[in-house]
Amino acid sequence: MSSSELPAPTVLMARLRRDLEHVAGYGATASGGVSRTSFSGADRQVRAWLADECEQAGLALRTDGIGNVFMRLEAPGAPAGAPPVWAGSHLDSVPEGGRFDGALGSLAALEVLRRLAEEHVPLRRPVEAVVFADEEGNYHHLLGSTAVARGFAPNELGELRGRDGDQLVDALQAMGWDVGAATRTAVRPGDVHAYVELHIEQGSVLESAGARIGVVTAIVGMGGGHLEFRGRQDHAGTTPMPLRRDALRGAADLLVRLPEVARSVSENAVVTCGILHVEPGGANVVPGLARLQLDFRDPDRERILELEEAIVVAARDVADRHNLKVSYTRESITDPVPLNPRMQDLVATVAASQGMQTLRLPSGAGHDAQNVARLAPTGMIFVPSVEGRSHSPAELSTWEDIEAGANVLLAMVHALATD
Repeated sequence: MSSSELPAPTVLMARLRRDLEHVAGYGATASGGVSRTSFSGADRQVRAWLADECEQAGLALRTDGIGNVFMRLEAPGAPAGAPPVWAGSHLDSVPEGGRFDGALGSLAALEVLRRLAEEHVPLRRPVEAVVFADEEGNYHHLLGSTAVARGFAPNELGELRGRDGDQLVDALQAMGWDVGAATRTAVRPGDVHAYVELHIEQGSVLESAGARIGVVTAIVGMGGGHLEFRGRQDHAGTTPMPLRRDALRGAADLLVRLPEVARSVSENAVVTCGILHVEPGGANVVPGLARLQLDFRDPDRERILELEEAIVVAARDVADRHNLKVSYTRESITDPVPLNPRMQDLVATVAASQGMQTLRLPSGAGHDAQNVARLAPTGMIFVPSVEGRSHSPAELSTWEDIEAGANVLLAMVHALATD
């Protein structure tokens, strides 16, 4: 029997659950959620924990210039320079996020490496568990995987700021890293054999269908940018309503139009404003500036660009109505991607061999996998989210579903690393 025909080991669920529960404590909030922004104090803690776990497991660990972490299991009999199999996700969270978004895929990938090492599986190529930095886009949509897929130029890095206004280059320097190395992170196509990402669905399709494993067919495209409405700062008591140039009132007018703007482009288009900044910020002052941070998505790139233009047109109309000036700055466009058909089939085949019902579905959330798909055959495994909740302290997946997804991930990596 060849190594590729040997049965894959299974995960030690008690250990994986311990890891997930432990890591949820880094950045834990009073509401039961997690706030763990990349390069924060909580992020430093989880990085230190990862280093300790790798040392105990005999795994090599390295961090690239942008903060992506690579945990490596060598394949002693592999040809020199054999491209590794990657599995992973991210460990940063949105503010007041959940315990499983990203953490499941990252920690399950670590468990995969441990089990392959513990069972002395003869590998034909190395395996790396990858934890991508800032997937949630505090500084840039899918920052770490974008750095791997295409890299960042020095001037581009210098312009990136977080939601609190801090500069990315300052955050990297505070971590003790060489900012110049952050421009040398790109990986060439072919340098990775394949990539697999396990993730919670973050929607209710699997739960509604009674399917345990989702076979992801494609990942939605995403755009990001900010709009600024500028009016005139005035006294709240002495400036009559008809004479005001209220920037916040203009922003509010646009916000109520966004559902209509999205529907005008496609039934799948969505637009979200999750951050609104107002200046000068006094209760008795007519706002002179309102800045909206926008996230807009659609499964089709051309419709993403159409959606962006529709947002700008609506903003200009609002500005005219309220006697304001408006400006728009694009921050990023991440293309939608179909996932590799053979990787989809492998997910389905492995899950079926383990007696699990599967369902093929696209992802409405963005993932690092859509960047890695530029470099290597890529597949994604979804497990159900209870009531579809995510990006919230209410985020939940059952331990039974988590174990099922982790075992599919392990079997996939085993097959890819031994074929």
